[in-house]
Amino acid sequence: MFQGLMQQHSLMISSIIEFAERWYPNVEVVSRTTEGPIHRYTYKEMGVRARSIADALQGLGVKPGDRVGTLAWNGYRHMELYFGVSGSQAVLHTINPRLFAEQMAYVINHGGANILFTDLTFVPLLESLADQLEQIEHIVVMTDREHMPATSLSNVQCYEDLIDKGDSSYQWPEFDENSASSMCYTSGTTGNPKGVVYSHRSTLIHAMGSSIPNGLGLSATDTVLLVVPQFHVNSWGVSYAAPMNGCKLVLPGPAMDGASIYELLDQEKCTLSLAVPTVWMMLTGYLRESKAFLPHMKRVVIGGSAVPEAMIRSFEADYDVQVVHAWGMTETSPLGTLNFLMPHLQNLSYDEQMPIKLKQGKSIFGIDIRIVDDEGRSLPHDGSAFGRLQARGHWVTSGYYKAEGDDSIDADGWFETGDVATIDKDGYMMITDRTKDVIKSGGEWISSIEIENLAVGHPDIIEAAVIAVPHPKWDERPLVIAVKEPHSAVDKATLLEFLATNLARWQLPDDVIFVDELPHGATGKLNKLKLRERYGNHQLPGA
Repeated sequence: MFQGLMQQHSLMISSIIEFAERWYPNVEVVSRTTEGPIHRYTYKEMGVRARSIADALQGLGVKPGDRVGTLAWNGYRHMELYFGVSGSQAVLHTINPRLFAEQMAYVINHGGANILFTDLTFVPLLESLADQLEQIEHIVVMTDREHMPATSLSNVQCYEDLIDKGDSSYQWPEFDENSASSMCYTSGTTGNPKGVVYSHRSTLIHAMGSSIPNGLGLSATDTVLLVVPQFHVNSWGVSYAAPMNGCKLVLPGPAMDGASIYELLDQEKCTLSLAVPTVWMMLTGYLRESKAFLPHMKRVVIGGSAVPEAMIRSFEADYDVQVVHAWGMTETSPLGTLNFLMPHLQNLSYDEQMPIKLKQGKSIFGIDIRIVDDEGRSLPHDGSAFGRLQARGHWVTSGYYKAEGDDSIDADGWFETGDVATIDKDGYMMITDRTKDVIKSGGEWISSIEIENLAVGHPDIIEAAVIAVPHPKWDERPLVIAVKEPHSAVDKATLLEFLATNLARWQLPDDVIFVDELPHGATGKLNKLKLRERYGNHQLPGA
């Protein structure tokens, strides 16, 4: 075989911080801390402290492959652990603090960490779980000596003391790039969460893939406000991609309300931010009330659930901020698709472009998607055929930790996402529903997501969810559960009349229930399991 004459180096996560340290040493990392003040330092300083924490971990007996847990907000110390843990050949296990207590204890125990790093916020939570944590030998509170809390937890250490014990001249080791680098757990609404284990190789390829213009389009001219939590799929990979591209990085800590997010966007002159729709609802609500604007923002990436048309129009028309609609999941690292307009679509009017903008977009090189029928046969990309969405690629899981639920991957490596989708002739994918949420009525499928997006387009509706309710004739019919603006006079008849302008008669919901708030899961998505438990036997009018 005639082989190329090129160097080959293992793809190491530590190479990212080495690169940022060397070539972007003075670029800032700005954090709102749990202690209160804003903290500033540079990639150079981050690299020094990441090496110190890597060395200190070895002093605590951490060996290659050992899991190190984190229960923390987005902040500079968490960033140091992203590189210090994985770079030392241990495995970073980020834990979602929004899980139910029982699920959180399960995730910590199942992951097998012996050491757990925690922000001050979560010390009381860990105290309540202490008797359920089977393997934790050390708990490190991510603060300085001055702010160390009084606690009943055993074997507690101070993060800054640990940093002081580490050697900042620590040398990053090189090892097999397929070694585990980090692990995150799914936040499914049924059963126990399942572990997804990323490798150094998959993480670097994902970060490079997300950086390209058809991805997040990152560059050293960007200031990125990373709102999506570092415990959600490694913050969508941006904790790696930002230093890889020399971006100034802004981390919001525990303050996730609209006013706090706006303050950082404005003061730090952020050009790009990423979060789920619920966060952006809080921000746009604050912007309307305070009559504020976003003069520095260029792009906002929205994923986690479908983006309502009203939100896209608000960002783009009211604030001149481009919305990048994205799709992914824990099992895809998470980048799956991103929405950007092809040249032949850019000459369309804004209203003509909107149906495209509402789609989750196109896959980029490194990941492939397809839709199949119930027999596994590929379906055409015609924008009307819908089927089960599958994915495979360089950063897609090949199996869950401890082989739980591995029947979701077929013999050809296609991962079953659990979504129902269409793909049009230009390759734009659109999620029409989760397989468990689609409404099957009289032999036709009705998209709950489509109705939800239309409902929140009403000016008096803050948020809406749609679930299937049994019907004696049609099997299932859609029920809208909505939150309306305070003091709004909107009623069932008004909302149904509004929906009827965009839905066929057979798609129109049979009833509307107004509530004060809707339940959300650990990632901010609507918790439809709770809604089905509460309203699944709702008596529809005339049924």
